[in-house]
Amino acid sequence: MPWRSSCKSMVNHRAVILIREAYIRKDNPPLPAETRWKDRAETVIIGGGCVGVSLAYHLAKAGMKDVVLLEKSELTAGSTWHAAGLTTYFHPGINLKKIHYDSIKLYEKLEEETGQVVGFHQPGSIRIATTPVRVDEFKYQMTRTGWHATEQYIIEPEKIQEMFPLLNMNKILAGLYNPGDGHIDPYSLTMALAAGARKYGALLKYPAPVTSLKPRSDGTWDVETPQGSVRANRIVNAAGFWAREVGKMVGLEHPLIPVQHQYVVTSTIPEVKALKKELPVLRDLEGSYYLRQERDGLLFGPYESQEKMKVQDSWVTSGVPSGFGKELFESDLDRIMEHVEAAMEMVPVLKKADIINIVNGPITYSPDILPMVGPHQGLRNYWVAIGFGYGIIHAGGVGKYLSDWILHGEPPFDLIELDPNRYGKWTTTQYTEAKARESYGFNNIVGYPKEERFAGRPTQRVSGLYKTLESKCSMGFHAGWEQPHWFYKLGQDTGYRPSFRRTNWFEPVGSEYKQVMQRVGVIDLSPFGKFNIKGQDSTRLLDHLFANVIPKVGFTNISHMLTPKGRVYAELTVSHQSPGEFLLITGSGSELHDLRWIEEEAVKGGYDVEIKNVTDELGVLGVAGPHARKVLQKLTSEDLSDDVFKFLQTKSLKVSNIPVTAIRISYTGELGWELYHRREDSVALYNAIMDAGQEEGIDNFGTYAMNALRLEKAFRAWGSEMNCDTNPLEAGLEYFVKLNKPADFIGKQALKQIKAEGLKRRLVCLTLATDDVDPEGNESIWHKGKVVGNTTSGSYSYSIQKSLAFAYVPVELSKVGQQVEVELLGKHYPAIIIQEPLVLTEPTRNRLQKKGGKDKI
Repeated sequence: MPWRSSCKSMVNHRAVILIREAYIRKDNPPLPAETRWKDRAETVIIGGGCVGVSLAYHLAKAGMKDVVLLEKSELTAGSTWHAAGLTTYFHPGINLKKIHYDSIKLYEKLEEETGQVVGFHQPGSIRIATTPVRVDEFKYQMTRTGWHATEQYIIEPEKIQEMFPLLNMNKILAGLYNPGDGHIDPYSLTMALAAGARKYGALLKYPAPVTSLKPRSDGTWDVETPQGSVRANRIVNAAGFWAREVGKMVGLEHPLIPVQHQYVVTSTIPEVKALKKELPVLRDLEGSYYLRQERDGLLFGPYESQEKMKVQDSWVTSGVPSGFGKELFESDLDRIMEHVEAAMEMVPVLKKADIINIVNGPITYSPDILPMVGPHQGLRNYWVAIGFGYGIIHAGGVGKYLSDWILHGEPPFDLIELDPNRYGKWTTTQYTEAKARESYGFNNIVGYPKEERFAGRPTQRVSGLYKTLESKCSMGFHAGWEQPHWFYKLGQDTGYRPSFRRTNWFEPVGSEYKQVMQRVGVIDLSPFGKFNIKGQDSTRLLDHLFANVIPKVGFTNISHMLTPKGRVYAELTVSHQSPGEFLLITGSGSELHDLRWIEEEAVKGGYDVEIKNVTDELGVLGVAGPHARKVLQKLTSEDLSDDVFKFLQTKSLKVSNIPVTAIRISYTGELGWELYHRREDSVALYNAIMDAGQEEGIDNFGTYAMNALRLEKAFRAWGSEMNCDTNPLEAGLEYFVKLNKPADFIGKQALKQIKAEGLKRRLVCLTLATDDVDPEGNESIWHKGKVVGNTTSGSYSYSIQKSLAFAYVPVELSKVGQQVEVELLGKHYPAIIIQEPLVLTEPTRNRLQKKGGKDKI
């Protein structure tokens, strides 16, 4: 086999400089090093790869003065120079599509703007499906593309063969085609961005390795290099696979792992040379590789399984070797041979091709393969843009995104999945390595809804109930925590069975739904983020942060933190426990995201407060259902009657002699309490409640049932119905926004303007009759043959036995009774907008009953 024999002559070449780089450099020589120096900077960027240089370009172009980029050796040293340079509009997530879009639109005009050749090719790309489940995945992705700006189509085998005539079509069922995709030369891209950055006034200094980072009391930083020091208003760590070393300078352990990624470049292939048009980039998902044309040959890059792929462990334990920059690792063709053979079967001309280069270079992975982008909690004015497994396609969009955030004080759109604060102290090196290995190996696996990945679990962050519940349920992963999604019953199909259609959890979740609606259920809510805030300025700080009024002592409310532009940054419950002392609760995925915002505003405004994160100290049990009061009353001397312990009251009491903070609230919308207690008391508290509820038929329920219950009650969820892409008025949150309160809360003026100008869209609730599939969120809404909006979340309603969803639609289509269509797995299902909520909450039912309004219930 020529591939194996060709490789053996090359495995000892540790510094392979690609022919294509030398070829392009004729038109794009390296930029000369600058001799000037600045002692002060608005922003110092550490790292001269494509991401760091893109940020320098965007900040300078947007008008920021004193942008300084410091690179330890030369621009593109690290992962940028050896990247395969793929660019694609596609991403399985929603928000990352915007990053990809901004990158490609920038790359299309960069050569004209800077005069620098960028080597950008846009022949399109095709993802090929060779299994029926992969075709379903393509349909699933198509439901999410209609309301985005990017072109994407499912194409038939005949069209695929027309576009890529070198394919063996025997197994191909369909293709997912993105016309604007392609590839770009990473070196030339970076040099063009650098030229643009300098043109607009940025200083790019190299070699200038950062040797020390020292924070100052006023929030600025002293950045030291052998060239001198710079005082910066903010620093941005964009140091690629040196990002961990930079992080350690400021006391942070960034969860990053360098992995070895190989790709192969062939010599001229006659059949490729004879083509009149460049081949689209091919992604064979079952074979787990990408393949594209490289001049008159082919470039082929596989992703090995997690068992075969190689992590550069020595860098994790001992750091990146001094001086490593444009070096490579020894190639290892044996490790990728199964992918080579799959590619040869799919593209037979590869069998006769000769290898001219094997590139095996380091790429930095985060645990979930997504980069970390934004300000870091716990350190003032320390930002990151690190962990890029796909830096070329992300560089342009992330540079623009961060630039906008830095200049305007809030993110331009929601991108919480890239929040560096999604990781915490629970993210150990062992966990990071296990997840990075899994993420690399799972690069091309089928992406199901409600996906779970199990490497590195459980972490140290399990709730007190983990061992009690783990064998009884299917657990989900939430910010390091294990939390029950649904519970098994005797004789049922157990375990994780992902599907695009209803699967083994559908019936059990229905049983849990009935459990809460008819009897009483218990749920582990320990993953909630929990903060104590107290001090002489605590009330004043919260009045500034939240759009709602501050609750009276002994009461709780739902409150929202808004951005200066009036978007929903966060939703929390605020409990006023004693004068000036508050307990704030947020969702598990928002813990450090929200805490960073609160801490930053406290410092900025000079508030005298003490803020403590008690997330890991407290466990939480939710008890909900018509018999919840009856069960809990057996365990406490506190009067839990409706007149004494009112809805949205909070009290400190003892349940089975265990101290708890009890809040009468439930995300199910039914009668219920959340019981906050010491984590070590969780088992005793749980057992006491379960024993006390035997007569009432008490049982467990999980987050899937809770989601179905909250949707029927029309409860919004942060991250779905509301986020940094939405304002609270269009999200239907007017009840929680007090524009007439005296405090000038963040976003108040912007919200007044939004209200005066009128809304363009509204959140609505709709039902649809489907067959074996339910909406998840982010599906396209159609009306008269056009996409007019999108769902935000969805579920099956066990009360009316139809699908239920929230969706954003234009105001003119938001009236009750309006008919639209929801796209699910390639079909358009008729849907109708209904009066919300579908089911009244328990407090509302109770109030109407007292008023004699049984007929209204």
